[in-house]
Amino acid sequence: MPGIELSHILIAIGFMTALGLMLSGILAVANRKLWVYEDPRIDEIEELLPSTNCGACGTAGCRPFAEALIRGELKPAQCTVNSRDAAEEIADYLGVDAGDVVKKVARLACAGGAHVARNKAHYDGLESCRAAAVVSGGPKRCAWGCIGLADCAEVCDQQAIHMNQFGLPVVDPAKCTACNDCVEICPKGLFSLQPVDRQLWVACKNLLHGDEAENDCEVACTACEKCAVDAPDGLIQIRNNLAVIDYSKNHLASPTAMARCPTGAIVWLEQEQPIRGKEAKRVIRKQALPIR
Repeated sequence: MPGIELSHILIAIGFMTALGLMLSGILAVANRKLWVYEDPRIDEIEELLPSTNCGACGTAGCRPFAEALIRGELKPAQCTVNSRDAAEEIADYLGVDAGDVVKKVARLACAGGAHVARNKAHYDGLESCRAAAVVSGGPKRCAWGCIGLADCAEVCDQQAIHMNQFGLPVVDPAKCTACNDCVEICPKGLFSLQPVDRQLWVACKNLLHGDEAENDCEVACTACEKCAVDAPDGLIQIRNNLAVIDYSKNHLASPTAMARCPTGAIVWLEQEQPIRGKEAKRVIRKQALPIR
């Protein structure tokens, strides 16, 4: 009996050895047949990228971006996080042009902080814009206005957004990578990614008209049409009681278009800092407006 058990063990060992050799042979053949060449330059370029994997370049991360550079599908300057010097270094390594890409930043289409925009009620709940928006659209009387509970600031991995003293998000253009996270999380759809050369900007999405809009927010667009009249033909139109800029005519834009805006809803941006027209009423209030 012991001899029979030993023979069984030897047969099992022999079978497993043969099976292992057969499988290793199959893997060796498969490795030869299915092996895909990967350009070693990809690793070198990836080392020169910021490793943020923010997706602002239009790819899923830094490595896919490096692969696209190798294929010639993208330009080094399309990485909006890297410095110009880093883009030039990558371009020199690849022997290509770095490209000339206009930087994009996230912009907020609202200027209605607590000192100029009225609330209809006090919100007491989960500290989240998305949660507050579910409750009758949020506490603000302006249904289109920024709720101000900082979802955008919390989701920004680059720390490019902070909340000011009036509960409005402020974007640091030097840190913003145009990753789109704030655009996706804002329940009011107030953020958009804009090239920095678009200096004429409507900081409002309120669709009410005249006094009705201004009663809710002192810096709302009232659809007075002064901007449309003062701007070159077709640059600004009033649609649904809101000024809309045609950026295909951006080369025609100038501060003249916003000079007579009575509320300062339309601004001219200098290094992303808003400049209001001379006829815009000055807001000197430093505290929140009462609820009514």
